[in-house]
Amino acid sequence: GVPPALLERHGAVSAEVALAMAQGACESLGCDYAVSVTGVAGPGGGSGSKPVGLTYVAAAGPDGYEVEEHRWDGDRTQNKERSAAAALETLLGLIEGEGR
Repeated sequence: GVPPALLERHGAVSAEVALAMAQGACESLGCDYAVSVTGVAGPGGGSGSKPVGLTYVAAAGPDGYEVEEHRWDGDRTQNKERSAAAALETLLGLIEGEGR
């Protein structure tokens, strides 16, 4: 449910797209909370502006949202594991009332 214009403007690896993914999941699935992760896990695929390890994690809920940028320095597996842990931590923070 991410608008194509948002992808064109910011690219798939961006805070804006991560938030749209989480909010879209809530709307599409009819759930209260959702998380999303978008990034460059590696080993390839990075660029000067979006290097390997750059990751955006978002959580959305009925009372707000939270988006975080991370820059992991591990291998693909480590980057994915860290992103999953960050997604759960972000969700927990949102549920506990730390979101925007």
